[in-house]
Amino acid sequence: MAEWWKKSTVYQIYPRSFMDSNGDGIGDIQGIIQKLDYLEDLGVNIIWLSPVYDSPNDDNGYDIRNYQKIMDDFGTMDDFEELIGQMHRRGMKLMMDLVVNHTSDEHEWFSSKPEYYIWRDEPNNWLSFFSGSAWELDQQREQYFLHLFSKKQPDLNWENPEMREAVYAMMRWWLDKGVDGFRMDVINLISKDQDFPDGPDGDGGEFYMNGPKVHDYLQEMNREVLSKYDIVTVGEMPGATISDAIKYTDEERKEVNMIFTFEHMGLDQASGEKWDLKPLQLTDLKYNLEHWQHALHDSGWNSLYWNNHDQPRIVSRFGDDGEYRIESAKMLAACLHFMQGTPYIYQGEEIGMTNVRFDSIEAYKDIETLNMYKEKRDLGVPHEKIMQSIYVKGRDNARTPMQWNAEAHGGFTTGTPWIASNPNYSGINTLDKDDSGSIYQFYKKLIHLRKSMDIITHGNFMLLHRADENVFAYTREIPGEKLTVYCNFSARHIEFPMPQGELLIQNYEKLESTGKLILRPYETAVFHKKI
Repeated sequence: MAEWWKKSTVYQIYPRSFMDSNGDGIGDIQGIIQKLDYLEDLGVNIIWLSPVYDSPNDDNGYDIRNYQKIMDDFGTMDDFEELIGQMHRRGMKLMMDLVVNHTSDEHEWFSSKPEYYIWRDEPNNWLSFFSGSAWELDQQREQYFLHLFSKKQPDLNWENPEMREAVYAMMRWWLDKGVDGFRMDVINLISKDQDFPDGPDGDGGEFYMNGPKVHDYLQEMNREVLSKYDIVTVGEMPGATISDAIKYTDEERKEVNMIFTFEHMGLDQASGEKWDLKPLQLTDLKYNLEHWQHALHDSGWNSLYWNNHDQPRIVSRFGDDGEYRIESAKMLAACLHFMQGTPYIYQGEEIGMTNVRFDSIEAYKDIETLNMYKEKRDLGVPHEKIMQSIYVKGRDNARTPMQWNAEAHGGFTTGTPWIASNPNYSGINTLDKDDSGSIYQFYKKLIHLRKSMDIITHGNFMLLHRADENVFAYTREIPGEKLTVYCNFSARHIEFPMPQGELLIQNYEKLESTGKLILRPYETAVFHKKI
C-alpha cells in the first residue's frame, strides 16, 4: 500500500480545548468542523483526534467507558460522521486515538467480563504513573486489579484471546466508518511479565514496557486488522529504545508505521522524574535526534514532534516565549520539519502559544499534576517549589483553550471555559495568520516544502558543528541535492562560513551578511543546493 504518510504533516486536536460550538465551555466536534477551512489552509494532511469516546473523564477521555459511543460533551455519532465526510471532501485524513492498554472501570467489561482484566490476590510493589500503588482492591471480588494509570483505569489482560478479538472487532468497526488510522496510546505496555515481579523502588517498567509478548500482539493486530486497510499507525511507546523502535517500525515485521519516542522529552529533567528540572543542554538534544535519524534511516520511520497534549509548549521550553517568541517558534519548527520522518503539530503550536502560570493549584485540572502536588505537599515540599515545576512541565500548559482571536477566552467559547484561557490570548492568536511574517505562514511553507521536496522525505542526515552548545546545524542529502539547516537556540550572535546554495527559508527578513552567516538570536536559515 502507498506510504502517503511519509510526505504528510499531522495536526493533533485536543477536542476539549480546540473550539466550542455551543457555549458550554467544552470544545466539541462541531467546533472542529467549523475550523476545517483553517486546517485546510494550513496544509496539514492528517488530523489526529485525541479521544472523543464516551468516558467518565477521570483522565480527560483516556478512561473509556464505551468504545463505540461519542462522549456527550463532544457531540453525537452523527457529528462524528459529518466530521469524517467533511475532512475527506477536503482531502484530509482522520487518525483516531486508540486506547487499549486500559479502559474505564465503568466499561461494561469490568463487571461482565472480569477475565478481560488483570487480577491478583496480593499486590506487588509496582507504582502507578499517576502516583501511589498500581493495584486497587475490588471489594466484591476481594482481589486487586492492576492500573498503571488512574485507579479508575484498570489494565486490560492481553493474555486473553477473547479480549484481543473484542478489541480487534472494535477497531474494524471504526475503520469501516472511514477512519484513516490510529495513534495507539501507550501500546508498548500491553504485555506484562506474568510472574509480576517486584520492581526496584516500585518501578515495574522493565516488566511491562516492551513486554515479553508485545511484538506477538502487534503482529497479530496487524494481521487481523491493520493490513486489511490503507491506513497510518503510530505507537506511543514510553521507554522504547532505538533497537525497540526498529523492531516496531521495520516494514518486514508488520507491526506499526512509526512510534513516538520520549527520549528527547526527558533531556531537561535531572533524574527519572519529569518534575525534577534542569536546563536543556543543546548537545544532548543534538546527539539524541542524530541517533534516531541515523538508526531509522533505512529500517523504520521517525515521528517528529515537540508538543502534544502531555507536553509543555515548546516555545516556552526550548525557545524564548518573551522577546524572541516569534523568532524562536519559527526556528524550532524549521529544526524539526527538515528532519526525516512525519512531523506532528499540536494545536496552537502554529501560532506560538506559550505555557501558562495559574496562581492557584485550584485552577489546574490535570490528574497527574494534582496527584503530584498532593503527594509532594504531604512530603513537606513547599508550595512555591512545586508550582515552579508545574509552570515548566505541567500537562495543562498544552490544554488551555486554543487562542482564535482577541475576544473573551480567545474566541474559544461564549461561555465559561472548562479550564481558564492563557491571559496572553489578546496578543497571541490566529488573527495575524495571513501576515507574511506570521508563525502560521512559516509553518504553512514548511508543510508545502515537505510535500514538494523529495530530499526532505528521503535524504540522509549529517550533524554539523557537533560540539556547539548554541547552534543545531545539519545537512540532508540525496544524489544531486543538498539541504543545509542552521538553527540558533540562543540569544547570541554567532558567526559561521556562509553555506553554499540558495536561501530556501529563514525567520528574519533578510540575512545579516552576504560574506559570512551571522546568526542572530534564535535565527534559522536553510540553504538548498543542486550538486
